[in-house]
Amino acid sequence: MKIKQGDIFPNVDTFQVSENGPEAVSTKKLLENKRVLLIGVPGAFTPTCAKDHLPGFIKNIDNFFNKGIDKIYVVSVNDPFVMESWIKSYEKKQINYFADSNGDLMKKSGFSLDLSVIGLGMRLSRFVMIIDNCVVKKIFDENGGGLEKSKAEVILESI
Repeated sequence: MKIKQGDIFPNVDTFQVSENGPEAVSTKKLLENKRVLLIGVPGAFTPTCAKDHLPGFIKNIDNFFNKGIDKIYVVSVNDPFVMESWIKSYEKKQINYFADSNGDLMKKSGFSLDLSVIGLGMRLSRFVMIIDNCVVKKIFDENGGGLEKSKAEVILESI
């Protein structure tokens, strides 16, 4: 069952790269006491995610911060090294990432997408959430991998 508006965001271990290599970090630690924009994508470096979805947020990053967003995270079922490389491939470095390497967030959130037919396995579906101190305030759910409801411009208009 998918999480919904008003729910507490699932607390799972995700991963980031630190000086010592991959490091587990709980979603609670990443989200508590902040107003966060969370971008869920099927995969780092995939065409729609890399060329259309994330660039819209990078282009509008100052507008999001001006509207009271404290942090912007992107999450995918990828390993933390891939996620870090993907984020570093963009000029602006103000978007953070966490990797749902084991698919725990995908399973607990209900935002799953089976891309086995194209060799990608189970992934997060595309979504954007506004989360305030671990509480889901708004969800923009593509119900798969499309890109209409979760575009940066759509999110900006709704904040």
